Amino acid sequence: MLAKITSKNQLTLPKAVVAAVGATEYFDVEVLRGQIILTPVRIQRGDAVRAKLSQLGLTEMDVADAVQWAREGAVGHGVAEPQPAYGTGTRGARKTAPKKKPAQRK
Repeated sequence: MLAKITSKNQLTLPKAVVAAVGATEYFDVEVLRGQIILTPVRIQRGDAVRAKLSQLGLTEMDVADAVQWAREGAVGHGVAEPQPAYGTGTRGARKTAPKKKPAQRK
């Protein structure tokens, strides 16, 4: 089978190839003795989350504690609710100078 690479380095795989490997979104790409080898990769979302948590140094207990904290509500832990930067009430409102009347022409 023949496939053409575009000016933007994009390659369209023939339908027969896609059908043979199954629907996949990602491929591991390597070059071996002048040949490009594409290996289908099926990313497991759960595995990706676990890898990120491990990278951040978070344990299962950390996650369980965070979930429990969120379910109990942040207010119960002494965390204040965020206040809007520009309130709609009169509290903290700026006073503006009265507008001057336009000068009358003579």
